[in-house]
Amino acid sequence: MGGFAMALPRVYKNQLTGKKMKAQEFLAELQRRFPNEPEYLQAVEEVIESIEDVYNEYPAFENVNLIERLCIPDRIYSFRVSWIDDKGKVRTNMGYRVQHNNAIGPYKGGIRFHSSVNLSILKFLAFEQTFKNSLTTLAMGGAKGGSDFSPRGKSDMEVMRFCQAFMQELSRHIGADTDVPAGDIGVGGREVGYMFGWYKKMQREFTGTFTGKGLDFGGSLMRPEATGYGNVYFLLNMLATKGIDIKDKKVAISGSGNVALYTAEKLLKLGAKVMSMSDSEGTVLFPEGMTQEQFERLFEHKIYFRGRCSEYAANENLPYYSGKRPWTLMKYDIAMPSATQNEINGEEAKALVDGGCFAVSEGANMPSTREAVAEFLKAKILYAPGKAANAGGVSVSGLEMAQNAQKMKWTAEEVDEKLQEIMKDIHEQCVKYGKTEDGFVNYVKGANTAGFLKVAKAMHAQGVF
Repeated sequence: MGGFAMALPRVYKNQLTGKKMKAQEFLAELQRRFPNEPEYLQAVEEVIESIEDVYNEYPAFENVNLIERLCIPDRIYSFRVSWIDDKGKVRTNMGYRVQHNNAIGPYKGGIRFHSSVNLSILKFLAFEQTFKNSLTTLAMGGAKGGSDFSPRGKSDMEVMRFCQAFMQELSRHIGADTDVPAGDIGVGGREVGYMFGWYKKMQREFTGTFTGKGLDFGGSLMRPEATGYGNVYFLLNMLATKGIDIKDKKVAISGSGNVALYTAEKLLKLGAKVMSMSDSEGTVLFPEGMTQEQFERLFEHKIYFRGRCSEYAANENLPYYSGKRPWTLMKYDIAMPSATQNEINGEEAKALVDGGCFAVSEGANMPSTREAVAEFLKAKILYAPGKAANAGGVSVSGLEMAQNAQKMKWTAEEVDEKLQEIMKDIHEQCVKYGKTEDGFVNYVKGANTAGFLKVAKAMHAQGVF
């Protein structure tokens, strides 16, 4: 510790014997202030516990109460969204934007449309986004937004009217150098297009304020694939540390949206066996591994027809488990949760490990509960948290911002090459800060530490405000 402290820049070396941050005391106070926000508190707890030691090596941070300022969002906007359905009935939803931190760049993060959306979920997502964006090495702060509106079952015109009503309010709080939204659960190319169009009309300007746009109006090649492909690239970097080849490995995937589908596509190209896909209603299994033809039919079923896994399983004569997640249905070598938060609990994590699973790489945001993470770390398997493994999506969003600023378009090969380099760099950061004396890499600690240090140093350098 002493040698590390002596290597600190002068600005961090003042009062090296000052007061230390105690993680449990801080977390208890945060819980007192925000008692009804479990997802937010869960995300903060994971980070604070893993960076407590390194934070206390920088006493100048505690002198300016940096940890509390880092955990509480810069600002939160909430607003009513009124829109008219196809029957002429006026509907009302809530809209939100959480601008968490812009110390290293403009706010950046997706918009989620789902009935489960609430402030706790968006605060957790914005908090995670801050560290994820820091890991990418690109100049992006952290934010997240959304609504409890669900596009499922709505006509295109209803979705358009909602998006325009949502953007009517949000448009005054975002901009290419202020806050750049993107898609998330329930928000794909259709929804981004509607929101961008209305933003453009309201602001009377054409700027790169959204990412995930259509290719005809400023979008980047490889953006739909980026999160899934990036997760696989991170997994490959982890496997390489153990000399493991992905070929013929049995992989469980949850979800069947963009992230899950493009994860499956890349795995199939690499010769892995995709054993499962799922949605909110249940799981479809591929007992012999998914074929390329089965993937293509699933992709069409999900992307173009917005169908359910139950329908697909029936059409393909495949086993389907209603109300079940994939983790306990078979034995797998690798798990890639790609649906939503807290989808692997402690018992399911133990079942994965006991069944021989040696790697978990998260395509979703915080898909593993605290108990599940503890099981993975106890077993010392390769475990990559979402803020590292699923950073490919926001990385290519950052590349889309760069292309928009330059009024240029890069080829798919150029974008993919940059994405692979970014994921490799994120992996190296995780290893640098997460490797223990026995050689085990704690990717949770590594990702949190690397992401935290960049943001914290930027905040400290910019003063208290």
